[in-house]
Amino acid sequence: MTLAIISHTEHYTANDGTLVGWSPTVNEINHLLEIFDSIVHIAMLNETVPPLSTMAYKSNRITFISIPAIGGHTLFDKLVVLWYIPKIIKTVSKVLKEVDRFQLRTPTGIGVFLIPYLTLFSKRNGWYKYAGNWNQKHPPLGYRLQRFILKHQSRKVTINGSWPDQPSHCLSFENPCLTDEDLATGLKVSQKKSMSGPLTLCFVGRLEAEKGVGCILDALQLLSDSELKRIAKVHFVGAGSALNDFKLQAAKINIPIHFHGALSRHKVFEIYSESHSILLPTTASEGFPKVLAEAMAFGCIPIVSSISSIGQYIKHQEQGFLLNQVDANTLVMQLRTLFNLDQDIYTRMLSLQEVIVQRFTFAHYHYQLKTQVLTEDKIH
Repeated sequence: MTLAIISHTEHYTANDGTLVGWSPTVNEINHLLEIFDSIVHIAMLNETVPPLSTMAYKSNRITFISIPAIGGHTLFDKLVVLWYIPKIIKTVSKVLKEVDRFQLRTPTGIGVFLIPYLTLFSKRNGWYKYAGNWNQKHPPLGYRLQRFILKHQSRKVTINGSWPDQPSHCLSFENPCLTDEDLATGLKVSQKKSMSGPLTLCFVGRLEAEKGVGCILDALQLLSDSELKRIAKVHFVGAGSALNDFKLQAAKINIPIHFHGALSRHKVFEIYSESHSILLPTTASEGFPKVLAEAMAFGCIPIVSSISSIGQYIKHQEQGFLLNQVDANTLVMQLRTLFNLDQDIYTRMLSLQEVIVQRFTFAHYHYQLKTQVLTEDKIH
């Protein structure tokens, strides 16, 4: 069985000529070879230097077909998309004739025209993966349009979380990010962690205010000197245009704060391994960030916004700490709770995380696909 995946995932050409793409998506596709004979990935190719957060495909059973790297926030960026619509549709149409199924990853700029095209003009079996906040109250117009069409067509849609009045063809799925080996390694790491000494904190994601980076730094500035002594260091992993501003703010805080930029998956897991907590006071449109599942697998207690489906997996004072409002003072309150967390309570929280983390394994994802998505051959 051959699968076509259509996405906006950024790809690059490394110095040695190797094709690389954004690690979370490429890693997921690599593992999909366990249930598909071959995969064709239609996605965007950039001409810039690849960041460290990329990886190569592991098999020649995966074929990459490029489409122009388009999209953006300006009016000009959106007009450029219009110019390339015929070319992208032609590419997609040609590939669909050669495969058994497709997956379109949404929401994305190209989804605005590809969802209607696939709905109206293609009989190929397939499904949609909606990775954003399915229950977002005021999404951008493009996201709102895509969600509306997905609700009112017949193909299956995998979404984050479970919601009232969820259409029957919209299936609650977790985004896979962990192997069984990752879980075994993470368990060994977790069992060695202690809450008695200074704690290491981490943030993994885009370095921008919407993701909560400024909120974290503001909260650290509100801590007393004695409270700061409870922190060994803080890691920020990720890239963003506001990096220099965040570095200037961090320089005023009397604890080691490291900005690593984008890192490989292996290096990010090393950060999780030495950290006791992951901080994500986000106000961005999230589904369920994979970084939370990854960090919990390595014994990190999440302190996170209760946004989208996050609160369906992480219960306050059970698997982690939820912020009832996103601001520095609220984050400070939860940091103080973390600083005073008893080792036995920490161990109990890790045990409660185990069931949740299992649901973000590739094995569980493949089981869901085989039993809920790949069972019907007829489009109606």
